[in-house]
Amino acid sequence: MGNEESSAAKNGEIETDVVMNVYDLTPLNQYTYWFGFGIFHSGIEVHGMEYGFGAHDFPASGVFEVDPRSCPGFIYRCSIPLGRTSMSQSEFRSFIERVASEYHGDTYHLITKNCNHFTDDLSFRLTGKKIPGWVNRLARTGAVCSCLLPESLQTTTVKHLPEYHECMDGMESSSADSPREHTESEDTDQDKLLLQSPRPGCGDVAFIREAE
Repeated sequence: MGNEESSAAKNGEIETDVVMNVYDLTPLNQYTYWFGFGIFHSGIEVHGMEYGFGAHDFPASGVFEVDPRSCPGFIYRCSIPLGRTSMSQSEFRSFIERVASEYHGDTYHLITKNCNHFTDDLSFRLTGKKIPGWVNRLARTGAVCSCLLPESLQTTTVKHLPEYHECMDGMESSSADSPREHTESEDTDQDKLLLQSPRPGCGDVAFIREAE
């Protein structure tokens, strides 16, 4: 055990691995990857769940969680260890909810604010390290030569339509499970609720609510 790990153990801290999972957005990456170029999606795996950033049409959280290495719509490529964090699960949950307020789904942009920008930001905040440059090379190239990219690549490429459900004591409950009338205050706070999909493991995403 290293000095840092020994010190953390003495202080009662339990460090958790921070891992980046990388996905291909297109099968063409199988050919372009070897030339240092490709179109990738990435997410950060912490405490047994993976967190990414995707687009939707609402001014609310675009940060979502899925089971590790199973983000729907993409082809899993590899996992890259980034470091470790001493945040507990509850501390990390509060942290990711604060981050979610900075990453709204309607602000997603392939060149200026994409999933890999989110992953890079999250990695730096958790470990002090940046992600490998090749993961987001398309965005860096596009920032200089965006006029050469097709319009479809200059806007959003990841589209998720969020569904709003309430989160109570860590458990999701949808209107389909327990139908009831919505009050005016609930409608007003709708964009602060956890944007949930069905249960983990079904291949869908669960959007993270913003910190109040």
